[in-house]
Amino acid sequence: MKGPEDDAGLAGKVAIISGGGAVGDGIGNGRAAAILLARAGTRVLVADRDLKLAQRTVEMIQAEGGQHAAAHAGDMTQEAECKRLVDAAVDRWGRLDFLDNNIGIGSRGSVVDEKPEEFRRVMQVNVETMFLLSKHAIPAMIKTAKGGSIVNISSISALRPRGLTTYTTSKAAVIGLSQAMAVDHGRDNIRVNCICPGPVYTPMVYARGNGMSEAARAQRARASVLKTEGTGWDIGHAVRFLLSNHARYITGQVLVVDGGVTLQGPERDSQDH
Repeated sequence: MKGPEDDAGLAGKVAIISGGGAVGDGIGNGRAAAILLARAGTRVLVADRDLKLAQRTVEMIQAEGGQHAAAHAGDMTQEAECKRLVDAAVDRWGRLDFLDNNIGIGSRGSVVDEKPEEFRRVMQVNVETMFLLSKHAIPAMIKTAKGGSIVNISSISALRPRGLTTYTTSKAAVIGLSQAMAVDHGRDNIRVNCICPGPVYTPMVYARGNGMSEAARAQRARASVLKTEGTGWDIGHAVRFLLSNHARYITGQVLVVDGGVTLQGPERDSQDH
C-alpha cells in the first residue's frame, strides 16, 4: 500500500536557490540542489549576484530536459533585492514552497588578526542574507502555499573551530538562526533545518587563487572516516531530502554532511569548508 512516505512532494512546487551559480560547469552546493530539485519536478528560481553564473545553472537544467527554471541576479545583502527575488518567484509561478540559502564567503584569522570591517562583511554576507531572504520568503510561503521548508547552509567550522574565527562565528550564527526560525514558524507549517558541510570539493574551493593541490585534497580526504572527499552533489542531495516530504517530521535540526570528519581529531587544511 502506498503511503505518504512514498511521495517526496517536490513536483510542482516552487523553490528559490540563493547562491545557485558556480564558475564554469562546476558543481557547487547551490547548483547541485537546483539541478536535483528540477529533476524531481520542482520549479526553480536560481539566484546569484552574477546573472551569468545563475543562467549557466539554468542551462544545465534545461540540457536535461527541465522546463521550469529561471535565473535571477541580485545582491542579497540588500533587503529590497531579497524582496524582489521572492516577488519574482511568486509572480512567475504563483507560489513559494522552498528556500535554499547558500550564500557565503570565507575568512581567516583570530579576533586579533581580523579587521572589524571584514568581520562585519562576513556576518552580513553569511548571516544577514539568510535573515533577509527568510524575512520575505516566509510570509510568501504562508500566503501562497500554507507552509514551506527552508534549508540554511552552515559549516562544520561552526562545530569544530580551526583558525577561521569570523567564519566560524558566522556559521554558528546560521545554526542559531535556523533553530530559532524553526521554533517561531512551526505553527505556520514551515520547517527550517540547517546543513553543515564538511570538506566538499566545489568551485568556491578550487576556482580561487591557485586552486587546490592534489596533496591538499588528499589531506582533506584523510580527515574523513570514509577516506573520501565530498562534492556539491552530497550537499544537494541533503537539501533535496530536507525540503521533501520524506523529512516532514524534521525541523530545527543540524545535518552534518562531512564523511565523518568531525568524529576525528582536527586536521587543519589549507582551504575553507
